[in-house]
Amino acid sequence: MTPYPALSALRVGCVQYLNARPLIPGYDGPVVFDHPSGLARELASGALDVALVPTFEALRHPRYLLAEGVAIASDGPVFSVFLAHRGPLEKVRTVALDPASLTSIHLLQVLLAEDHGLRPQLLELSAFPAEADAVLLIGNQAIDFRERDAGAHQLLDLGEEWQLRTGLPFVYAPWLLRADLPDAPAVAAELRALKKYGTTRIAEIVRADAHAPALSERYLTQHIRFDLGEREKAGIGKFRELLVKHGFIAEAPEPLRYV
Repeated sequence: MTPYPALSALRVGCVQYLNARPLIPGYDGPVVFDHPSGLARELASGALDVALVPTFEALRHPRYLLAEGVAIASDGPVFSVFLAHRGPLEKVRTVALDPASLTSIHLLQVLLAEDHGLRPQLLELSAFPAEADAVLLIGNQAIDFRERDAGAHQLLDLGEEWQLRTGLPFVYAPWLLRADLPDAPAVAAELRALKKYGTTRIAEIVRADAHAPALSERYLTQHIRFDLGEREKAGIGKFRELLVKHGFIAEAPEPLRYV
């Protein structure tokens, strides 16, 4: 019998990046692996019951439950979410986007507007470098870019920029649960148990990863955090406030619901 009976009865989705791997090992049930934006669509359509989905989805459609105690977050430089540019940041007028995560796209727009007074035109990823002054990269693509780039670009780490501005962690992806699940607290408890199991096996995850072992270990132990506690909730709340301020979402009358 699976040690995760509540989860095994559901349709589960998870991102396919290195930073999510400590949250899913030990679970032998079926999992849909996809990019963040794809998972958000599948959760919204009802094709999934629970998914590790960008924070923006929870704020844009606050109909989901968020599992307490587990997420992909950072409290300082995140390493794998950044804006790469060659010239001065204040001269960036066009940005090519990795479309995989609306959270990172909106975090970039909020930070550029708040801290630098910039509202660049957004282009497709294929526009870089020929047509775009800068590019936003996330996840494994961002790590691969760092390994190839060798300092050719300046990198604006969005996790670092957020922490410097707010003093708070940034949560990139929590586990979202459909609100009508019959036993949501049990599902959330099993997701926390999976995290507890997976974070003790980071050495195994590093050995199986395609990147340099020292890089993967540093990334998973120094840059990425897997908690969703009170400071992380405050970070989500601040992100929500700034998204409303800049017109990206409507102000919601209800608080987010955690289980």
